Amino acid sequence: MKFLSIKKAWSHLHRRKRSVESYDWWAQLNYAQKFSVSSLYQLGYEMKFVRTSNHESTAYMFLGEHIVTIDQDGLINTEPEIVLRKNS
Repeated sequence: MKFLSIKKAWSHLHRRKRSVESYDWWAQLNYAQKFSVSSLYQLGYEMKFVRTSNHESTAYMFLGEHIVTIDQDGLINTEPEIVLRKNS
């Protein structure tokens, strides 16, 4: 049992050390967004998804329950007015 908990902790640590550039959604971001996302990633935020509308993408990052968005200009909105669907 102890081995499994160590393996799980190591796996989580390994994922956290993964470079932000290696994620699939990285290619969907422009340079301004990449800079902002990298800064937040260093603070522990995790990218959840990227939404594209009218050829403009918005990145959504989470730190626990806290949500931030990064717009096309790389501006970080720490209090976005969004409603998320809950998984049923």
